[in-house]
Amino acid sequence: MPTASPETIVIGAGIIGASIAWKLARAGVSVTLIDAGLMGGEASWAGAGMLAPGGEVQSRDVWSALAIESHRLYPDYVAALQNESGVPIDFRRCGSVEVAFDQAEWQALTDRAAQQVPLGITSQPLDQQTIRCHVPGFQREIAGALFYSGDAIVDPRDIMRALRAACSAAGVRILESWRVAEIRVSPQGISVGNDRGDRMQAHSAVLAAGAWSSQIPISGMPLPDLPKAFPVKGCLTGYRLEPGSLSPILRHGHTYLLQRSNGFTIGGTTSEDRGFNRSVDDAVVGEITARVNHLLPWLSAHRPSTAWVGFRPAAEAPGPVIHRLGDSCLWLAYGHYRNGILLAPVTAQLVSREICGARDIASPAPLTSNCETGSPSTGAHR
Repeated sequence: MPTASPETIVIGAGIIGASIAWKLARAGVSVTLIDAGLMGGEASWAGAGMLAPGGEVQSRDVWSALAIESHRLYPDYVAALQNESGVPIDFRRCGSVEVAFDQAEWQALTDRAAQQVPLGITSQPLDQQTIRCHVPGFQREIAGALFYSGDAIVDPRDIMRALRAACSAAGVRILESWRVAEIRVSPQGISVGNDRGDRMQAHSAVLAAGAWSSQIPISGMPLPDLPKAFPVKGCLTGYRLEPGSLSPILRHGHTYLLQRSNGFTIGGTTSEDRGFNRSVDDAVVGEITARVNHLLPWLSAHRPSTAWVGFRPAAEAPGPVIHRLGDSCLWLAYGHYRNGILLAPVTAQLVSREICGARDIASPAPLTSNCETGSPSTGAHR
């Protein structure tokens, strides 16, 4: 049966889709945000929340441009969310320490740091003595370490609670357990239906369903093929520790530790191509536990209190899939892989500006919304 018609439908209510819906609603666009499950119930719930271009960026490419710009936007993004939602968000620019245990690792770190300088990512070398100023109790022998003062952390679950409240306050209609079964695209707009026979129409839509994005059939007019989306399973462990017992993010290769303000400490991670397998493997938890104990030996006196898995939304594309699909009224916003939390502000900015621009062009009368124009300073858009 038909439902009320918004101007824009956002399919997928994780941090990417919800941030886009909030941004559009703030600009005066009527939005319905829909999700097959619960708002923020998948990758956004599972993410650790590292905002750390220093540990991700290797060279200048689409990923680095988006990451650096979104990192710049994050403080204002969090401040606006807190202000409009009334929900406190655990966000801290705590910095990160990345360690090398042998000369080959140290050479790789220093080479990467040199490549990062032209991008505006700076770091300071630490030796055996100075590392303890940042990580008290660190007793491992190291070949060297780097401190990235600009790296930060955020609790994604706080972000999602704030997005729910801010979206609701801005007039976004939120529909949960509304699994999209088909998208029909026409020159006039978008029609979306679920497997119960419910259907809604809109002038435009955003497909932001993470690892499930390319599973939804799209029909109605000839369009380019979507880059395939797929899940990369990751496992994380959690410890109940004293607040302040670990200040910066601590990294060695793909092993990391970070601590929330309340002392909850997250250790990770793994990357597995196992489809949508939700099981928590005891052997995998044991592997992560051994790695984080090797990185920070005093942690071996503690055991993880919990472990969980999430599905990183990867895509067969050179970067995140953030663009209009052909000349249709359907925008794509998925494939953020392990950087979805970091890239939420810049993705919302890019997509909302384009939709507002298309809305403005299509409207015979001036809009009264405050849609921004232009592009981020990096000029990165894909």
